[in-house]
Amino acid sequence: MAEAETGSATGNSGGVPEPSLKDKGNEFFKAGNYLKAAALYTQAIKLDPSNHALYSNRAAAFLHLVKLNKALADAEMTIKLSPQWEKGYFRKGCVLEAMEKYDDALLAFQSALQYNPQSAEVSRKIKRVSQLVKDKKRAQEVDKKRTNINMTKHLDKLKSELSEKYGSEECWKDIFSFLVETMEAAVRSWHETSNVDAKVYYLLDNEKTDTEKYAPVVNIDKAFESPHTHSDCFQFLRKYAEDSVSRAACLITPKSLISYPQVWKGQGSRKWKHGQHDGFFVQLETPSLRKLWFVPSSSELGRPLCRDPEVLDIAAHELLPRIFKEKLRST
Repeated sequence: MAEAETGSATGNSGGVPEPSLKDKGNEFFKAGNYLKAAALYTQAIKLDPSNHALYSNRAAAFLHLVKLNKALADAEMTIKLSPQWEKGYFRKGCVLEAMEKYDDALLAFQSALQYNPQSAEVSRKIKRVSQLVKDKKRAQEVDKKRTNINMTKHLDKLKSELSEKYGSEECWKDIFSFLVETMEAAVRSWHETSNVDAKVYYLLDNEKTDTEKYAPVVNIDKAFESPHTHSDCFQFLRKYAEDSVSRAACLITPKSLISYPQVWKGQGSRKWKHGQHDGFFVQLETPSLRKLWFVPSSSELGRPLCRDPEVLDIAAHELLPRIFKEKLRST
């Protein structure tokens, strides 16, 4: 961080130079006692209120004390008193940088460079803050993607498939909304924890399901440990779907949890075409339609970010066999 401006000393009757208030302030500043330095600069300003260098020095002291609003006010006064002195703009840029107002800080540093094009210090600041501007913009883009979760736009084609299979708009819209809500909740969980719990969510029949006996969610965290646990889990889920009179089911499970079946390994029609990304699977089960997606994840600025869901061939990559008995289009 830039140092305070130095200045000349005044003399006394004995001919021995006596440090000025500004000089005393500078000594305390160099020693890291910014509070005392600021107090001495304030005393000096009372005696010489038009001295731009005093405001500049106090701005530097306030910046170290993280009194940013006071530091900015002093930087602005420095510029007002000496509009062609680059140090005032430099001070302002440093304060705005500390405030994380990077666009404004960049403008201030660029003004400083106009008045002192040879300043390596200002050039370094411009380079640093320019990168911070880029980083902040990228962080805002990532935040927007992480918070504005909209699975509907990625599943638009599914509407026509459901309509074709079910006919009844009320029926297929319930299934579509159920899937969207389940997927969006999984994405939010992944963004918060880099994980989703392995579960099967059931769309229960409001009129026929005994809701005191059957919950809409079944944990299946052990389902993919081995062929044996996989088979037992599948049999349980199929019976649960039938006994609970469910209309649809949605499996959510992280890729990292699956020891069997590792559906991203194989050749021919089973060959995986979606890279080595971490992520989670979503398998929709209905009596008339089955669909499978993989939601890949990457790390952006140290935070997990789900990518667009990728449709998989369920015949080649299914995580579980058919849960519901197949039915033709209902009316």
